[in-house]
Amino acid sequence: MSNGWPHVALTELVTQRRDAVKIESGAEYRLLGVRWYGEGAFHRETVTRETSKATTLYRVVPGQFIYNRLFAGKGSFGLVLPEFAGAFVSNEFPLFDTDTERLSVEYLYLYFQQRAVWGYVESVSTGTTASRNRWKESQFLAHHIPLPPLPVQERIVEVIGAVDDQITALDAEVTALAAVLRRRRADLIADASVEAVRAEHAFDFSTGVRRTPDRATGPYMTPYLRSANVGYGKLDLSDVLEMNYEPAERKKFGLQYGDVVVSEGSASPNAVGMPAMWRDELPAPVCTQMTLLRLRALEGVCIPEFVFHWSMWAYESRAFLDVAGGTNIKHISAKRAKGMAVRLPSLDRQRKMAVELDAMESALEATRAEAARLRDVRAGLLSGLLDGTIEIASAELEV
Repeated sequence: MSNGWPHVALTELVTQRRDAVKIESGAEYRLLGVRWYGEGAFHRETVTRETSKATTLYRVVPGQFIYNRLFAGKGSFGLVLPEFAGAFVSNEFPLFDTDTERLSVEYLYLYFQQRAVWGYVESVSTGTTASRNRWKESQFLAHHIPLPPLPVQERIVEVIGAVDDQITALDAEVTALAAVLRRRRADLIADASVEAVRAEHAFDFSTGVRRTPDRATGPYMTPYLRSANVGYGKLDLSDVLEMNYEPAERKKFGLQYGDVVVSEGSASPNAVGMPAMWRDELPAPVCTQMTLLRLRALEGVCIPEFVFHWSMWAYESRAFLDVAGGTNIKHISAKRAKGMAVRLPSLDRQRKMAVELDAMESALEATRAEAARLRDVRAGLLSGLLDGTIEIASAELEV
């Protein structure tokens, strides 16, 4: 019991609906999918009889609850919103009507936005292989949820909805700040009034070493960065590997504070040229693999912050991608990168540019952090409201 609320099997509260429709020639069918992590339903694609393997689809009705049997353990739950009227789903997406006198469909959706619930669903899903596990309708219907009175459900929905509104506003602010930053960075870095030089005359370039079996062991095991560690303007150091670098290689390929590492190649165009700055996050020595280009400011010519913002511009403007070679997997290569044009202002101007752009970056990151913090607050608040450890009245006041 939560706050004295009974736990009721969903079979008492929902009814599965299967409005089957045979696919006909000449007609188009808007298909829905359901995103992971509680992100809800979306228009996935539009199919015809000629482009669909299925012969039967199922019509949705706004207000229904929907989930993906294959990815329920990833939080693939949602609602059929009004804009999806007239859409369809495949057999992998069960649809349910709720008993509106006992259960708010929005409350049901909130319940299935809990990570603890996803973990349970993942643990009981069954299939021939782990990748084909399904949470079947019989399991869904047998699942028990805490069932407060309908007015209390609606209050919980309103409280979480108020937090969601704040998160949405912060996300919109992040999008706007990011757009302004990109425009300003492009204005400054690509300023046509500034003389252009070849990149090799502004930056020192290096590529790392190739990962080979003989480097898997040795007396000089050294952490190194690879493409998987480089994100959009930031490093992911949660999984840093090691291989053997001889002392001379450590000196040659070791990172220094302010170095910029750039993802040299990828099958995904969106990953080619993705840059991040090294800020001594790990104790030295830390080296690089061949999948990265290392750009270092030439002393007296430019500053590390300029190298970073130029690299960010080269990624955002797709200048890195434009010089990449290859067909299926694009590669920049140090040779191509060295020939790129860099509009190189004076050191004093570079410093002023860096101050302005860094301040904008800081504001953007602070807003992102606030949105992330509020998402954590939301998760804790939702869990507390449903298990009775947080009183609804106090939550309403706080929100």
